[in-house]
Amino acid sequence: MADRFEDLRILVAVVSAGGFAAGANRLGVAKSAVSRRIRELEDRLGVRLFDRTTRRVQLTDAGRDFHGRAVAILLSLEEAEEEASNASRALKGQIRIAAPVSFTAHCLAPAVGRFLELHPAVSLSIDTDDRMVDLIRDGFDLAIRIADLPDSSLVARRLVTIRHACVASPALLQRLGTPRTPMDLSNFPGVVYSNREEASYWRFADDLVPNVASRLAFGNGDAVREAAIAGLGIAMLPTFIVHDAVRRGALSIVLAKHMRPPIAMYALHPSMRNQTARAREFIDFLVGEFGGEPVWDRGLFSGGTAD
Repeated sequence: MADRFEDLRILVAVVSAGGFAAGANRLGVAKSAVSRRIRELEDRLGVRLFDRTTRRVQLTDAGRDFHGRAVAILLSLEEAEEEASNASRALKGQIRIAAPVSFTAHCLAPAVGRFLELHPAVSLSIDTDDRMVDLIRDGFDLAIRIADLPDSSLVARRLVTIRHACVASPALLQRLGTPRTPMDLSNFPGVVYSNREEASYWRFADDLVPNVASRLAFGNGDAVREAAIAGLGIAMLPTFIVHDAVRRGALSIVLAKHMRPPIAMYALHPSMRNQTARAREFIDFLVGEFGGEPVWDRGLFSGGTAD
């Protein structure tokens, strides 16, 4: 039975890492050993789990079904072991987290040290990627997302309110003037965040969407901010990315009275039934750390605005 659990762990590692070599590296074993165990597993089941090509490894339909059950089994096993060995209530093990790049750099990374101090037997693996990940397929315990959430099988816990600000460098505003309404942005160059559709990116209150000539796009919010500081265009970004630049005068907030309503940041996890105690504790920590008025918003709109 232990060997069968190891087969499941190997399968999940290959899928979450995106290939046999990467999965072997994550597990600290040889690629040949991983390939052999998967081949033996397929032989025992009498079904092919992966379609193998020279460029990538992809789950078959049977493989996807088996992988979903493997993830659930391993999570249940881990939770059972935690409960059985948790007489001291000390949490242990790794928490795998998917989180946005800029939020991790500005907010999450400085905070997690306090969690690790409280739980010295816990380790954190934080995957920074602004794209949406599949928690089940990729083997994450939780994801942190800023979004209006669609209906899904995931459980969401609200963490903090996220406000956006339309910002530009003082030099750009001096050269082109200060916009008074969102539609004035048609006279400005724009810098956009490429992981969002432009219509969504430039949406203001009352669903106003100005026609902004956006010739520069980045897949990272910090890069968008730096381009705006350099005077390359006007931008729309979460305040946790721009608050320092606004406070030191490198950027000015414009059209603050026209901004769309705030949205929320959530911690998402597959289900309460398959959630480990350490993941629950980490989410509770995040709520305590970031709940209430965000520190990065305090006083931000009372100064540094150009309207």
